[in-house]
Amino acid sequence: MAHFAKIENDTVTQVIVVSNDDCGGGDFPESEPIGQAFLASLGLTGEWLQTSYHNNFRGRWASAGFTFDATIGEYGEFVPPPSIEPIKPLNEP
Repeated sequence: MAHFAKIENDTVTQVIVVSNDDCGGGDFPESEPIGQAFLASLGLTGEWLQTSYHNNFRGRWASAGFTFDATIGEYGEFVPPPSIEPIKPLNEP
């Protein structure tokens, strides 16, 4: 299975699964434009970038809320949001 992340304003808004057959059965990066054309044929508009469930390319698996930085690496990378400090309960010092 291949996975594609929808990018809006450099932010991942969703990730979907696409059959390898619908991506030409090949490997990234050759599979990406074929998968993008398949998504367009379904009427899915916008920018879709292939992501790797096993972190084989683009730094890591994309998830909603991540940003995409095209300036990192050969194909760009998905960057997780900054971590948020846990909030302490009011009764803790």
